[in-house]
Amino acid sequence: MNDHDVVIVGGGAAGLTLAHRLAGVNHPGGAPVRVALLEPPLGPHTPPPRTWCFWEPDGGDWDDLLAARWRRLTVVGPDGASRTAPADPFVYKMLRSTDLESRVRSGFGGRVEPVPLLVEGVRDGADGAVVEGVMPDGSPARLTASWVFDSRPPRPLPPGRTLLFQHFRGWFVRTPGDAFDPGAAVLMDFRPPQPENAVAFAYVLPLSAREALVEYTEFGPAPLATAEYDRLLAAHCARLGLAGFEVTAAEQGVIPMTDAPLRPRAGRRVFRIGTAGGATRPSTGYTFSGVLRQTAAVARALEHGRVPVPPVPHRRRHLAMDAVLLRALATGRVRGAEFFTRLLAPDRLGDVLAFLDGGTRLPRELALGLRTPVGPMSLTALDHLWYSARTALTRDRGPARPPTASPGARRRPAR
Repeated sequence: MNDHDVVIVGGGAAGLTLAHRLAGVNHPGGAPVRVALLEPPLGPHTPPPRTWCFWEPDGGDWDDLLAARWRRLTVVGPDGASRTAPADPFVYKMLRSTDLESRVRSGFGGRVEPVPLLVEGVRDGADGAVVEGVMPDGSPARLTASWVFDSRPPRPLPPGRTLLFQHFRGWFVRTPGDAFDPGAAVLMDFRPPQPENAVAFAYVLPLSAREALVEYTEFGPAPLATAEYDRLLAAHCARLGLAGFEVTAAEQGVIPMTDAPLRPRAGRRVFRIGTAGGATRPSTGYTFSGVLRQTAAVARALEHGRVPVPPVPHRRRHLAMDAVLLRALATGRVRGAEFFTRLLAPDRLGDVLAFLDGGTRLPRELALGLRTPVGPMSLTALDHLWYSARTALTRDRGPARPPTASPGARRRPAR
């Protein structure tokens, strides 16, 4: 018999929300699902505190934990023109990892066993999976489970045609006087200098009239050095007219934006969740909403006795559209700042947010597409279709085989 029904590897957004959902789930026969949450011991492998932003209608499961919420969003174009619009029917929300972790752990109720383990390997099997790692005292440990959900980032990433990185650094700043509008968040400000074949922007998420998260972000081929982020952040704070402010904390990260297929199923008994399982929206880097849908589906499957394969929480056509956008940015066919400024027009802001969350139909998506540079995007779409068809044909043919001699052919003597 396996040690647990479910082992979750990693305590980030995906691992924590899955543990939270499974803490109240029983098997069809009524027995509780036995869960272990594996996280590395405190030390160099412990991830720093971070924030997760997402949008959804009011009344979400985590609303009482939110650090802030905004009903109005601002987009600032490269020319400095600022446009603010309601996010209706959505609310843009910020959740701190420390608050989510505290809530999740307090609700385990003996149903989830936290295990401080640095995981070194996961082995699939017909009747269960084996997770091996090292305990805080250096001793080896081995756990077995009916199902393993691994949220660790895939290394290396699976091959794809286009790979960009959303890389960012943010300062939590406190000003001596009122400097921010707590009711409106700056979603994208494209006034920072624009890199070649990439897009750079800043955003401002006010926590109060005197506190905000000011973050610099690029969609580009490689991260920057911390000193360069700090230089760009200082320049943007000056652009905002901030003076005498204090940096109270910082956050930094890298999110892959790729058209490579990130498959949730890694074996008969092993699955990937979160970014590793395709929860990240390739065109934006947003992950939290996808994680919520993915973990809810896993909990429902276990409750009904089904194989708990996590779904990819994005429609195929949306992933195809994202692949086209990534290719257009990477090749320089479109300039990212102008593209997003036109797309995020105030009269269609809610529609764009709905599309990015996977909640729109094709006619609305085509209408949104007309707001983008139609010529370059159409050319890139045709290029993507040709590449996809050629790739599928090559895959169907299989690997090339060396020619074989016919039975009656004469062989040349070796030289």
